[in-house]
Amino acid sequence: MRGTLPRLVRLAGVERRRVALAVVLGALTVLFGVGLMATAGYLISRAAERPPILALTTAIVAVRFFGLARPLARYFERLVSHDLALRSLARVRRRFYEGIEPLAPAQLEGYRSGELLDRMVGDVDALQNLYLRGLGPPLVATLTGAVCVGVTAPMLSLAAVILAAGLIAGGIVVPFVATRLGRGAGRRRAAARATLTAELVELLRGAPELVAFGRENDATERIRRADGELARLGRRDALAAGIADSLALVVAGVTVVGVLAAAVHAHAEGRLDRVLVAALALLALAAFECVAPLAQAARELAATVTSGRNILELIDREPVVRDAAESVRREKGAPSVALERVTAAYGDAEPPVLTAFDLRLEPGRKVALVGPSGAGKTTVVNLLLRFLDPVRGRVTIDGRDIREYAQEDVRRVFALAGQNAHLFDTSIRANLSLARPGASEDDLTAVLGRARLAGWVASLPDGLDTIVGEEGMRLSGGQRQRLVLARALLADAPVLVLDEPTAHLDTATAERLMDDVLDASADRTVLLITHRPEGLARMDEIVALAAGRAA
Repeated sequence: MRGTLPRLVRLAGVERRRVALAVVLGALTVLFGVGLMATAGYLISRAAERPPILALTTAIVAVRFFGLARPLARYFERLVSHDLALRSLARVRRRFYEGIEPLAPAQLEGYRSGELLDRMVGDVDALQNLYLRGLGPPLVATLTGAVCVGVTAPMLSLAAVILAAGLIAGGIVVPFVATRLGRGAGRRRAAARATLTAELVELLRGAPELVAFGRENDATERIRRADGELARLGRRDALAAGIADSLALVVAGVTVVGVLAAAVHAHAEGRLDRVLVAALALLALAAFECVAPLAQAARELAATVTSGRNILELIDREPVVRDAAESVRREKGAPSVALERVTAAYGDAEPPVLTAFDLRLEPGRKVALVGPSGAGKTTVVNLLLRFLDPVRGRVTIDGRDIREYAQEDVRRVFALAGQNAHLFDTSIRANLSLARPGASEDDLTAVLGRARLAGWVASLPDGLDTIVGEEGMRLSGGQRQRLVLARALLADAPVLVLDEPTAHLDTATAERLMDDVLDASADRTVLLITHRPEGLARMDEIVALAAGRAA
């Protein structure tokens, strides 16, 4: 924790000025409460002596002041501290995304979708407690406790010593015990939450298949077990919290009794005015408000640090694909693209997917890449888009290794219509405009016509504003694939990469679609990746892949 916590503070970018303001306001809130209790005790004791009313004026004003000032201080403390937490959370979200974006897609393939979702949402959100449960309470307790002991010491030094001992026990010993009782629970709870989220995501995505094959009970049983484990850890944490809270109450009670006994003894010896006995006792009781949150803070801080480690584990990973220190700017125009004796693998310990493979895409030429599943066709796409760098050989654009260009410049060269391309849960218009944000409605209609979707879209009540659903679930497989193809056609990229563009289409529709696409791409370079015959007759070259090599 000692190494992780400072790194999380730096990651969140916690501003010292805002932290200081929040700590001062938090300390004032507690101190005004202590002042209210102490002056109220003094006022009651002094009033019991039935002095002239004017003798009570100062105490009455003090009680009113503390009574009004406390809620105001609390309001501003909550305002500042939560503003600080939310600002930090926004920074963590941004930096988390900036950290994982270069890892996609190759270096994130080992994570389940639900696990990544839990880290992006649950673990990131947990860091809002970094100040509220990590930095703030100990600082407030230290400042407030010092003031309370300092105020008590001139009145009765023994009472100050007893109060200091009690605050140290309540602020250090009790949180330590709470942490030991819940040791490891935060880490296991984070892992259990991630497992449950992953199982739920897979259940929701695969519900039709699970029902069709009669395996829904197995899936729900896995979720039930994951939920049961999370509940068990929650009960253990609640038990630790109950024991810690009970111990805190015992420490506070013993301290108050000790201060009261010392005050009574001092009064009996004539060293303390009797009206200060109640004031000291109530001051000691109220002072424990500053250490009361520390046991819970210690437990939650452990969980927060665990979530932080999950985040750091991802963003600390070095991207295998990185821009050069000084990237070369690519000239506009139709490029010549080539793979030259490329060997590629998805990890140092993994076998090569491609071995000494050559491919050349000259401007305006149409090239087909064919081969069985697992031959390495998708790896060629990953190399072209620089989602993956070759182990040996090189990929070039206009004769230069693409590692010399900025990644965004490389990806502007290609428009990809992949068989697993993502459709967002928004309108047809928004999904298309991803390729060219400034496209007009006529441009969108024209490209839908080339993809043989114009008539269908025109028949919809909402037309281009029809929502496609999550991952295009409201569309048929063929409609989804053609919408992805239309988006690629809309892009201004000079090289069009079509990965199984006729999947889910009947033969006649597939042939007409390929004719339309190739007619619309007469001036573009086209790489067609397919295992079907549609469009092959119009290719300038057909390259066959088998087991990672040119056949």
